[in-house]
Amino acid sequence: MLIEQSTAPSLSELRPVKPVRSAGFPVYDGLVDALVEPKQHPDDTVAHVLSVASGYAYSDAATVSMILARMGLEGNRCLKVAQTVDAMLIESTAYVIQSDDGRVVIVAYRGTQPGNVLNWLTDADLHPDKVLFPFPVRDETFDIHAGFYRNVRATRYEVIRALLRAKEGRSVLLDDETAVPHRMERLYIAGHSLGGAMAALLGVMLAVEPDYADHFGDVLAGVYTYGQPMLGSPAFASACNEHQFLADHVIRYLYRHDPVPHVPPKDSGKFAHFGLERSFEGAFPWLDTSAHPAGQMTLALDFLGSSLGFVVQAFERLRALPLRYNLNDHLPHHYISALTPPGRPNEYGDAQVVAGA
Repeated sequence: MLIEQSTAPSLSELRPVKPVRSAGFPVYDGLVDALVEPKQHPDDTVAHVLSVASGYAYSDAATVSMILARMGLEGNRCLKVAQTVDAMLIESTAYVIQSDDGRVVIVAYRGTQPGNVLNWLTDADLHPDKVLFPFPVRDETFDIHAGFYRNVRATRYEVIRALLRAKEGRSVLLDDETAVPHRMERLYIAGHSLGGAMAALLGVMLAVEPDYADHFGDVLAGVYTYGQPMLGSPAFASACNEHQFLADHVIRYLYRHDPVPHVPPKDSGKFAHFGLERSFEGAFPWLDTSAHPAGQMTLALDFLGSSLGFVVQAFERLRALPLRYNLNDHLPHHYISALTPPGRPNEYGDAQVVAGA
C-alpha cells in the first residue's frame, strides 16, 4: 500500500506577489458552506468542484491539495491511498480530501491513465463477479464488472479508516491525532472514467450495506462521476434505481461523444447505468437525459474506432466529421471546462476556457 499525505499551501504561498484574495481567487469564496448547503442534487458548484478533483486525481497528493485550495478549500488535508498488484489487474488510487474545518470530505478516485496498460486491462476485465448487496427490497447477488469491483475493494479499508477519523472530528492524515473544529457533515465521492466506476461502487456500498450506512448514511451527500462506464447487470441498475438515495444522488456526466459511458459493449454481455444522467451537447447547462440514459455500444470495434477522434481533432478540416464515438471527448479537461459555470474562472483563477472552443 502506498500512502502520500499533504496539507494545502496557504493562499499567499500560491500567489506570493498578488493579493491573498481577489476576484476569482480562490475560485469560490466560502466553498465549504457551498458544499454543505445543497439540498438538491445535481448542484452546479458541486459538479464543477468534483470534476476538478476527479481530473487532478491523475496527479499526486500535493497537486490535488494545491488545486483544491485554489478552488476554495484552503488549508485542506489530503491523503492518497494506492495499491498496485499487476497479476490481479489492480491499479487503485483514492484521494481523501478534508476541509480545514473538517465539515466536508471528498473521496476522489483516479481513472484510467492513457499510458497505463494495466489500467486498460482492468477496464477490459469484463467477466462479472457475483456480489451480494443487501438492498432493502432485494437482498441478492448481482453481476458486477470484476475489474472495477476488485479495484475499489483494494483501497476501501484504508479509505473507510480515514472517513471514520473524519466522522469522529479528527484529521484524515495517518498518525495525526489533531482534533479538527468540526466532525464531517458532508461526504462526496467522485471520479472520472475508471475512477467514476469505483466512486459509484463505493457509493452503493456506503448506501446499502448496513454497517457502512449506520456510520455514513447521515453525511453521504452525493456521488458525481464523469465519463463513467457501466458497472453491472440491468438487474443491479434496477435495484440501484429503486433505492431512494442512489436514484437521486448518483449523477453521471457525459460529454459529447465520449464512448466510455457506452461500454462495456453489447457483445460483452448485458450492462446498464443507474442514477441521474446529464449530457453536454455544446451549451451550459447540461441536458437532463436520465429518461433515456446512455446505452451499450454495439461492438467492441466501435470503441477502437473512437480513437480516430484524436486524429480528427488534430486537423481543422476534419473536425466537422460526424463521429458517433470520439475518445478525445473522454479527456477530463473537457468535462472540467464544460462544467465551469458561465463567468466563473478556471481552477487557476484565469478567465474561463469555453468548452469545445
